[in-house]
Amino acid sequence: MGKEIDTSWDFKNQNTKEFTHCFHTYPAMMIPQVARRIINEYGKKTKLLFDPYCGTGTSLVEANLNNIDSIGIDINPLACLVAKAKTTPISLQTLNLYLKDYNTFIFHVKHNMIDEISIVLPTFKNIDFWFEKSIQANLAQIKQYIDRIEEENIRNFFLVAFSETIRDCSWTKNSEFKLVRMNKEQIMKFKVDVFNTMDSKLFRNKKGMMQYLSDKSNGSYTRIYTLNTVKEIPNNIIEDHSADLVITSPPYGDSRTTVAYGQFSRLSNQWMGYENANQLDNEMMGGKRNNVEINSCSIHLKNTIRHIKEIDTERSKDVISFFYDYKKSVDNVSKKIKKGGYACYVIGNRTVKGIQIPTSEITKDFFIENGFMHVKTEIRNIPNKRMPSKNSPSNIKGKKSPTMKNEYIVICKKD
Repeated sequence: MGKEIDTSWDFKNQNTKEFTHCFHTYPAMMIPQVARRIINEYGKKTKLLFDPYCGTGTSLVEANLNNIDSIGIDINPLACLVAKAKTTPISLQTLNLYLKDYNTFIFHVKHNMIDEISIVLPTFKNIDFWFEKSIQANLAQIKQYIDRIEEENIRNFFLVAFSETIRDCSWTKNSEFKLVRMNKEQIMKFKVDVFNTMDSKLFRNKKGMMQYLSDKSNGSYTRIYTLNTVKEIPNNIIEDHSADLVITSPPYGDSRTTVAYGQFSRLSNQWMGYENANQLDNEMMGGKRNNVEINSCSIHLKNTIRHIKEIDTERSKDVISFFYDYKKSVDNVSKKIKKGGYACYVIGNRTVKGIQIPTSEITKDFFIENGFMHVKTEIRNIPNKRMPSKNSPSNIKGKKSPTMKNEYIVICKKD
């Protein structure tokens, strides 16, 4: 595209885990400094911020810190849980009481003062493949305590720490976003204390919440919904022409071959009882390969599909399916933005079959087709974003290529 990188957007070596941004790892998280700068430059008079692919809520936290009301949507139940916990103020006095009670509970567990017959292990498929038996028991004991918490905000706070503990105590390779099991040698060396792991998450998250409470204005609200934006977004969730500002980072491609949000979240979603957790990647954009026609005049999209089709017809169907869903989602989001409002999409241009897909340009085209004007596209390096260093764009086992090095911040304004 012949555009220069603006290193002022890199925010290299800055703390990306301040406030409640420290809660829970998640793939391809937008760093708070990017959302913060967009708000400062395009959202000075914003009353309502909308994030249609909110993930774990980076933009929503930043909205709260700027006394802006916000609405977030994501298809992943785990992401919505984390986003709710990160944006919901809780009473530190109440939290301290529960933390004290929880520590007492764990003391009783460690000293065999809890009847093990009362511990109910989950029965999802392949639980024994991912967790050693004693770890399953310890996790179930923690879950038993959390399930007794009546106050939803406190329960969510504990569940977020529990979710990370699940992953850290599994035989999952933490360097991977997809579910990849450790080899036998790694499993033999794997030693972890479930209760200490949970304690460290709770301690870290409490510190983040304390900082968040000290900076957050009490006037703003956040509402979060588990929803697929490819489908129509109901007005009872967010009214048409109501959002002043959209800040979001949409999926870069279908979850199966790009960033596997569903696989990353699966074990946590299964432990917490979310239905069809193992099907989540299939429900995300492009998760189902369809023979469809995309209702768009984008030359960038047409040329991309033509080039990939010349190399691999079947692989081009994945790309077509993704952009078919993505276009429908952008159409739905566009309806929610008021005249004069901004759509700010943080995009990664993925590579398929050796061809870099100009998703940033395609996104611009989609918004123009919805009555927006393109303001500018900023290009930044990705020194902080948690992304796999390599992926498999050819889908050939063992054949990997470097992933994207830059992000494109596409700014469009509704005419």
